[in-house]
Amino acid sequence: MAGFDKVVSTYEEAMAGLEDGMTVIAGGFGICGIPENLIKQIKKMGTKDLTIVSNNCGIDGFGLGILLEDRQIKKMVSSYVGENKLFEEQLLSGQLEVELTPQGTLAEKMRAAGAGIPAFYTATGYGTDIGEGKDVREFDGRKYILEESIQGDFSIVKAWKADRYGNAIYRNTAMNFNPMAATAGKICVMEVEEIVEPGELDPMYVHTPGIYVDRLIQGTFEKRIEIRTVREG
Repeated sequence: MAGFDKVVSTYEEAMAGLEDGMTVIAGGFGICGIPENLIKQIKKMGTKDLTIVSNNCGIDGFGLGILLEDRQIKKMVSSYVGENKLFEEQLLSGQLEVELTPQGTLAEKMRAAGAGIPAFYTATGYGTDIGEGKDVREFDGRKYILEESIQGDFSIVKAWKADRYGNAIYRNTAMNFNPMAATAGKICVMEVEEIVEPGELDPMYVHTPGIYVDRLIQGTFEKRIEIRTVREG
């Protein structure tokens, strides 16, 4: 649990060094557990030609979706692209490059990068368009395709609590992709609801060790909830 103070006081400081053309790995699932204020800071900075790696691209007007408004995203690597009209428009018009990746494979691409593993074999996608052109090996009579890990210049994640050293705990389903994303960036920026002093968190319940975290900031969050309405009434 030892380390040094990772806390920064402004979002400008948190995202300092982000430049056009970089790759950003973002935690979250839909709009659950997303680093919403760090995304807003990227919007404010106007950084362009970004490759964003995340489960999906938020929704219109919230989450990663706001980065589509000024075409800050050049390429999206994700497993799900629904519920975002602007995303659909940019995809169909050729303004946005999209690399669809099975959800488990995407999570493993992040985890593997954090573990220093450059590539791995998975059965998911073999025999489909996903596996086209990829190396195939057979293990115990089953075919597997080679997938490369993916590392970002930055990773942006959202946790519930962290101590000043960056040791962090996620809450319930807001954990989702965040632990893997946190390990996959050359610079990991984490925003949290509460920062506590070292020693206040039980080491048994720390999900992301502070060694992976470079910058830590406390924020306030909307925590929007997606509600699907199929019939008025």
